[in-house]
Amino acid sequence: MSEAGGARPASVAGRTLRVLEAFAADHWELTLSQISRRSGLPLTTTHRLVTDLTAWGALERSPSGRYHIGLHLWEVAALAPRGLRLREIALPYMEDLYEATHENVQLAVREGTEVVYVERILGRDAVRVLTRVGGRFAIHATGVGLVLLAHSPVQTQQQVLAAPMEGWTPLTITRAADLRRILADVRRCGYAISDRQVTMDALSVAAPIRDHADTVIAALSLVVHAAGAQPRALAPAVVAAARGISRALGSPAARRPPASIAFRTTRSATGVRPN
Repeated sequence: MSEAGGARPASVAGRTLRVLEAFAADHWELTLSQISRRSGLPLTTTHRLVTDLTAWGALERSPSGRYHIGLHLWEVAALAPRGLRLREIALPYMEDLYEATHENVQLAVREGTEVVYVERILGRDAVRVLTRVGGRFAIHATGVGLVLLAHSPVQTQQQVLAAPMEGWTPLTITRAADLRRILADVRRCGYAISDRQVTMDALSVAAPIRDHADTVIAALSLVVHAAGAQPRALAPAVVAAARGISRALGSPAARRPPASIAFRTTRSATGVRPN
């Protein structure tokens, strides 16, 4: 709510964050007026904050007079423990998985009830994906999301199960009972399959990544063309890569000999019943 609307004025930090939140993937470059409108702040306040943010390097001004996120802000954000360090450790394993498959490889973490993608490698002839590094997506529809939700606190799971679930295709999980059963399958099998839940041409196989306390902090996925996909054949490679990353992060469980993977059919693993 804008200050002009009579709401209690936010702190300086709060107003600054509202300026930064005005930027998005589809609004990555904005005029001062657009920032003011999208943040809900008066133009004079916006001008003052934008000037300070530009001087610090959080924003940069293009020759056209528009503003975009600055490099200094990216440098600071890269220090997040679930960002740079995780990416640096995971990249060699992601590259190995890519070289073995030439398919899309993605690394994601959970933020609340959403998935945030922190790294990805795109295959040249691989299926198109809707994600981007730094982008968010609903947790109930993607392979990485199902893995992260299956290993999230019960309170988070209940929050997702109680809320309406958006559907992108006829196969997207939108019923709480179906999702609850799938999450149990993911915990039992050690991997997740999202079959055409986001687009009708893509299927993903994902596995959990654990830290030194054996807490699931991220998920790794392989995204392939759904037509002709064999998730049972892909799962061991994804699980092995995720275990390698977990081992590098100090996971005790990842250092033990791996248990056999409990494979299920594509349909039952995704909770989608045949038509």
